[in-house]
Amino acid sequence: FDDEDLLFIIARPGEVFDILQAGGWSPLVSDSYQWLEVDLERRTQITAVATQGRYGSSDWLTAYLLMFSDTGHNWRQHRQEDSLGAFPGNSNADTVVQYKLDQPVIARYLRLIPLDWNPTGRIGLRLEIYGCRYTSDVANSDGSSSLVFRLSIRPSRTATETIALKFKTMKNSGTLLHAEGQRDHSLSLVLEKGRLLLYHQQDVSSSSGGRLLVSLGSLLDDQHWHHVKLERHSAHLNLTVDRAARQVHTPAELSHWEIRQVKSHGLQKPILSNRNFHGCLENLLYNDLNLINLAEQNNHQGNVTFSCAEPVSVAVTFTDPRSFLQLSGLTSWSSEVVAVALQFRTWNRAGLLLTFDLPRPESTVRLYLSEARLRLQIDRAGRATLELSAGTSHPASLCFFFSPPNGKVSHYAENIERVLTSDVAHVPLPLTSGRGCTNPFHTFQGCMRLLTLDDRTVDLMKVQQRLLGNYSHLQMDICGIIDRCSPSHCEHGGRCSQSWSNFHCNCSTSGYRGATCHSSTYEQSCEAYKHKGNTSGHYYIDVDGSGPIRPRLIYCNMTEDRAWMVIQHNNTEVTRVHPSPEQHQHSAHFHYAPEEAQLAAIISQSEHCEQELSYRCRKSRLLNTPEGAPFSWWVGGPGAGQVQTYWAGAEPASRQCACGLQDNCLDPNHYCNCDADYDQWANDSGLLTHKESLPVRSLVLGDIQRPGSEAAYRVGPLRCHGDKNFWNAAFFDKETSYLHFPTFNGELNADISFLFKTTSSSGVFLENLGIKDFIRIELSSSSAVVFSLDVGNGPLEVRVESSVPLNDSRWHSVRAERNVKEASLRVDQLPAATQEAPAEGHVHLRLNSQLFIGGTASRQKGFLGCIRSLQLNGVTLDLEERAKITPGVRPGCPGHCGSYGALCRNQGRCVERTSAFSCDCAQSAYTGAFCHEEVAASFKSTMSVAYILRPPHELSSNGSVPPPSVHSDTSPRGENVSLSFRTLQSPALLLYADSLDREYLALLINRHGETHKYFDRVQMSSYLIYPAVTFLQLPPPLTPLLPSPWNQCVSLFFILQNPLKAALLHPDGDVVVVTGPLVQSSCGSSSPAKTHTAETTHSLSDQPGSADPGQPLVNAIRSDSALIGGNAKHLSRNRNSLSIVASKRGEM
Repeated sequence: FDDEDLLFIIARPGEVFDILQAGGWSPLVSDSYQWLEVDLERRTQITAVATQGRYGSSDWLTAYLLMFSDTGHNWRQHRQEDSLGAFPGNSNADTVVQYKLDQPVIARYLRLIPLDWNPTGRIGLRLEIYGCRYTSDVANSDGSSSLVFRLSIRPSRTATETIALKFKTMKNSGTLLHAEGQRDHSLSLVLEKGRLLLYHQQDVSSSSGGRLLVSLGSLLDDQHWHHVKLERHSAHLNLTVDRAARQVHTPAELSHWEIRQVKSHGLQKPILSNRNFHGCLENLLYNDLNLINLAEQNNHQGNVTFSCAEPVSVAVTFTDPRSFLQLSGLTSWSSEVVAVALQFRTWNRAGLLLTFDLPRPESTVRLYLSEARLRLQIDRAGRATLELSAGTSHPASLCFFFSPPNGKVSHYAENIERVLTSDVAHVPLPLTSGRGCTNPFHTFQGCMRLLTLDDRTVDLMKVQQRLLGNYSHLQMDICGIIDRCSPSHCEHGGRCSQSWSNFHCNCSTSGYRGATCHSSTYEQSCEAYKHKGNTSGHYYIDVDGSGPIRPRLIYCNMTEDRAWMVIQHNNTEVTRVHPSPEQHQHSAHFHYAPEEAQLAAIISQSEHCEQELSYRCRKSRLLNTPEGAPFSWWVGGPGAGQVQTYWAGAEPASRQCACGLQDNCLDPNHYCNCDADYDQWANDSGLLTHKESLPVRSLVLGDIQRPGSEAAYRVGPLRCHGDKNFWNAAFFDKETSYLHFPTFNGELNADISFLFKTTSSSGVFLENLGIKDFIRIELSSSSAVVFSLDVGNGPLEVRVESSVPLNDSRWHSVRAERNVKEASLRVDQLPAATQEAPAEGHVHLRLNSQLFIGGTASRQKGFLGCIRSLQLNGVTLDLEERAKITPGVRPGCPGHCGSYGALCRNQGRCVERTSAFSCDCAQSAYTGAFCHEEVAASFKSTMSVAYILRPPHELSSNGSVPPPSVHSDTSPRGENVSLSFRTLQSPALLLYADSLDREYLALLINRHGETHKYFDRVQMSSYLIYPAVTFLQLPPPLTPLLPSPWNQCVSLFFILQNPLKAALLHPDGDVVVVTGPLVQSSCGSSSPAKTHTAETTHSLSDQPGSADPGQPLVNAIRSDSALIGGNAKHLSRNRNSLSIVASKRGEM
């Protein structure tokens, strides 16, 4: 506006000032109830406001609110970032402070409300408004009219079809728009309980409401303009309501659908109810056609006017617990008849709406909300309480309840009007009275409008002018309710609920956690699960952490040196293909459980992937090498995949099989065994290992129609191991060194996770700066990690203190998260520390500098040590690549056994690897990823295992020399034998050991199920033999106790030898003699399958050093003695232990 524009300015009624003479606006009283109103005389597009203090004074505003309106009533507060309502003002009387609105506002009236001002002065203001003229086409409907536009001339077809409009209404339901096309398909925009719903209807004449595609928005019946935009693309539909947007897939029926007719306002058969739209539409556009403008040319039905009727409705907002409105009672109330009506809106489940006293009889009436139900209570002096309530019978009281008409307090309730007399409440419901009813009277926070007493409307404008009643802490002529769940800040399907001042996300079924369901509950790979000590099994894998890809259940196969992700598809079995003259080709398609994005991410982040592709053939050629067109091919790779004409084991594009690459095919003239076309079975099999061609999506076999042709194929599951993200690390060896990356973009949600190890007591892990905002994570001391940030509300710090030092050169995990509700920090498994964000404050984190890792821009407080697996919002930063070109930083970081070595159990040895570690189980009787799986076998009566503790050639050369593996100077002075067993046999021989001198040791179960040890004076045996009833020559004292042929399951560890493991895993060695078909079994670690068999599981094992301290082994050793330490125990259905310790000489 220039200086000649006339701005009609209104202060509080009765306080109008000449701004030019007074040097600005300043009310007589400086308090929070003052306001300045500007009438722009027409609806205007406002883009900015500027404020300045009163000229030549100490009067200026430091903070204020902005309100906008089309009518001078029903004001709407303008908010920054959908949260912050206050605008910063001035710091002196002369400087101009301009604020550009993030989105232009269309309004005729502007109201500025002072919040705070110079404490040494008064409220003072000079105001300038920036904008331009606004024009539009408007139509008004009374609920029985409609606009119809038929596309007689089809507009040029574009890739995107768009319908856009604005609407305003006070009715919460009605059909807003209906678009019809060919084949009786239609799309409808329906307002229902203040939300906008998009429906797809297949049969326009059908009474069915159609299929709901998407629901968006809320509180849209507030008599303010709301912008709606519907875009139809070939694959999806976009619906935008104000600033919220949702995308849904286009139904297949609408992929080539064309709109032929658009109808607005009303339908003969509304989608959801008998209510048509009642309100105003503005700028209804279909692509580039203005339908309201065209409708003025006689394309409308019913009472349509092309201007917007503006019903005046004055609302009042109760903003906090101190808010109240007090009105005088009416003289008619003495006649014992009271009529009160109102409409209200709130998010709170409880609150006192109104209360008043009746003179005859003396009583108090209260209307309140409790547990989201509307209740009416009458207390009469000396008499029982009478209550009416909306709902069903409450189980905790004697009161009768009923539901309000619309069932939700988040929308304006229907008028509540009840006539009360001294004896009875005249309502069409049964009444019950009782003393057990409770009255939880919380303060009401919400909006009220259309308040009437005895059919007389209360003039709230007089209340605002202090001419009627009394009030405090109210917002007049505005409903200040905010929907904090639309759009929802709850991510990943978290359910949003809210109160007047806050919102809450329920993440219980989402698979995510945190205040906004941002961070994933699950790990990103099997590798990560393995390094938490998890063994093989099914786990939920979330490949992108807090990203959009949903977690899926995947099998993790943890081996000693790998953690394999095994991804199944719909057919991993061997499939036989029989010849068929009618079928020239056989096609197979493979569908994988993970979605496409997850599948691609797994392959990308894995170090290695492979998939078996096998083809067995008889007179069925494969690739038709070397020159012919291939009979068969497969499709693999990302997305739809690419046709591949090479076979497993060969190189891409080579048109070969594995035998062709190795030059050992059945026929040297061909590159595949099957291409030889022999009338005998041949095989072309192998592994596909090129990640760019995985996974296999389909397979086509061509040479199967000839007589005598036979084939079988198998496509195995996709298997991947290694996690490049998990081991991506950098070592910082100078305090002045750092890595830098592009600016971190985490305006509303930011999660940062990494692992570190160091010997330094302090250092900055990460820092990113903005003009005022910043984010930083640092090791502030040897036992404290600090997460600090500022989003414009002042610095915020979250600290976690550890009871043990963190600079111990072991890996420690850090996870920091910041969202609109809070900032949190977790270190290792310590309890997370949190700091709540202000309820009304800035929410956007605005950064503009580079992201610094391991240091700061000032090159101070740099970090010394290793940082690994650094992820920001689920995206891994490639520290290793950046470290390769950065002085003072080295890629990678060895030394993992110090942190993960404890995962290797049962004498397994941790082995360092470049990326990761592994457990060497060679010296353990166990196997598996962590040497945790027992090696067991099931024995029959004719089976035995003999284990030679000393090689036979040494025995033959000098039979009198004890085996060095047992009796050398380096061997322990005591020997430990541990075993687990399960059997139904009693008595039974578990273990027998003899010496060259035919001295022996035996372990048996007697007839009563007790474990007995039988021994003579022994030097430890050259042979360990078990269980071998028919194999052993036992002395007479043992003969009566030996069982008949029996069955039992045994696993064993003896000294540093692993007899059973050697027999099962290395049966070809020269120290093991196996009699009978010995096979590995899981019986050693399994629980009884059926309780009625009375099968009992026992364990006989003790760790070295667990012997009775009253029998010291060192002093008991003699060359001709044996010592048995520990007690035999029999515990039903338990796995206990027995130690058998033998020395050169000793007695029990």
